[in-house]
Amino acid sequence: MSIAAAQIVSDAITAKHQLTLCLAAGNTPTGTYRELVRLHESAGLDFSNVMFFYLDDYAGLPADHPESFRFYLEREFFQNVNVTRSNIHAPDAQYEETIRKCGGINLLICGIGANGHIAFNEPGSPVNSRTRIVDLAESTIQGLRGKFKAEEMPRQAITVGLATIMESREILLLASGREKAGILARALIEPVTTDVPASTLQVHPKVIVLTDQEVWES
Repeated sequence: MSIAAAQIVSDAITAKHQLTLCLAAGNTPTGTYRELVRLHESAGLDFSNVMFFYLDDYAGLPADHPESFRFYLEREFFQNVNVTRSNIHAPDAQYEETIRKCGGINLLICGIGANGHIAFNEPGSPVNSRTRIVDLAESTIQGLRGKFKAEEMPRQAITVGLATIMESREILLLASGREKAGILARALIEPVTTDVPASTLQVHPKVIVLTDQEVWES
């Protein structure tokens, strides 16, 4: 999964001089970023002209917190390749305008949450949503119990919206782990519903879904 995903990203970078790439954090894409680092080191894959956007992050968490998505992407990816620092954009109040000024998102990498969320667009998120602060679903918070001390547990996140995601020219959806098989099937096969925000991807013209063997066999 990770090798195939990295090859898709590499091909996109090679094909477009200034690719606009939106990146997710988490366990699932880690292998992809490590493979991209390997391609940079072994094959000279050049990231200097790529424009990077974060898909989401926890609200109110310092950028240097070990569980922040900015810290994760710095550790796993940015510090290991030749990024141009001014080309890295974190979500803020002007995020949508910044995306527009960069020509829109060419390729967006995302995963799927256990409750069907995509980025941090939790169940019930409107399809016309844009970058905003959201309240995390209780099921999402429960899944974070082992990562945070009680006093620093995030209750909100800043995320690109479903409309922003759907305007991306190409979407790469990654899913790993047997526990994701059921929700992925709901998102891809059952009717589109805001109860499963990832199901909106069904109407996007160019979505590539990659899974590991555990998901596939389930």
